[in-house]
Amino acid sequence: MAQITGLYGGLCGLLIIALAFRVVRFRRSEKVGLGSAGKHHAEVLIRSHANAIEYIPIALLLLLVAELNGLAHGWLHLLGGIFVLARLLHAIGLTAGRGGYHPGRFIGTALSWLVIAALAAVDIGFALQGQ
Repeated sequence: MAQITGLYGGLCGLLIIALAFRVVRFRRSEKVGLGSAGKHHAEVLIRSHANAIEYIPIALLLLLVAELNGLAHGWLHLLGGIFVLARLLHAIGLTAGRGGYHPGRFIGTALSWLVIAALAAVDIGFALQGQ
């Protein structure tokens, strides 16, 4: 069973839907079928959603492998919680900064990378122990 990964996967899934909804809402209001119609605000919304799609799957895969290999629940919750917070901060920061610098975007990216790197190291360690 992978209940902890399931929790953070569910939360990330809700975040992806929320970010997608913002894009759909823009496109419906502006009657845009595809793309951003050259509007910078729409490009920021689209990139916010796309960035989540780019980062979330690898983090969840690494979290799942760590959970299946027996990483302590406390560590799984810590890393999963930080990752969800990081993705929220990134989305808020990217939008508030209008695609430019914003502390939320910077911190969200840094924390996302940190969690992914930590989980990668944990998974590599489990793999090397099993040889």
